[in-house]
Amino acid sequence: MRVSVVIPVLDDAPALARCLERLRAQTVAPLEVIVVDNGCRDDSAAVALAAGARVVHEPRPGIPAAAAAGYDAAAGDVIARCDADSVVPADWIERIRAAFAADPALQGLTGPGRFHDLPPRWTAIASTAYALGTFVAGGAAIANVPLWGSNMALRRSTWTAVSPLVERDDPALHDDLDLTMRLGPCARLRFDRDLRVEVEGRIFRSRDDARDRVAVAMRTFRRNWETEGSPGRRWVLRAGGPDLRARA
Repeated sequence: MRVSVVIPVLDDAPALARCLERLRAQTVAPLEVIVVDNGCRDDSAAVALAAGARVVHEPRPGIPAAAAAGYDAAAGDVIARCDADSVVPADWIERIRAAFAADPALQGLTGPGRFHDLPPRWTAIASTAYALGTFVAGGAAIANVPLWGSNMALRRSTWTAVSPLVERDDPALHDDLDLTMRLGPCARLRFDRDLRVEVEGRIFRSRDDARDRVAVAMRTFRRNWETEGSPGRRWVLRAGGPDLRARA
């Protein structure tokens, strides 16, 4: 079971260097690390090459295009995804590989995060609030486990099947949420609370950042609800009920 790692990057060289250092220290080495240069103006690409990563250039702006380009380039049986600011534990690849090896039907895996750069008194509160919004509220809206781009993995065969459906050209969508919704409510996706990473609390830096993140999420929800069906229809399908829209 070979694991590729994909990291979309835009002008994030210091965080990327730390992320790549963590990936070099894994108990099980990944097959490859692919850094997707999404138009960087800093030395992110040089940092990636110096660390032994493969650099893929994606000129179309936005994480949807960058993430998809990385997944397309991956050669592993499983594609792990994190962000440049993800601080992964030493057994991250080992846990991901073991999960997919133990469950041949597993299509996607994700886990929570902890914001390491916030004031200590706010760290637990912010991390819990973000997890509730992402995995509980988001899960209710899509009738499945939302894959979180800072800490996720999917089987390469799953990506190959869903690749033609995902959005690549609209930078104002959450790529991980769009991917999850395109996989549908019956995809076998799992949340592992022990697959934990640390990330930067960028969403909490200002009210505008938080408001923008929520607006992008709602735009992603609405676009997929329009094409793939409402939350109610998704839950009916997840429960094994009939596709009522198909009968209309």
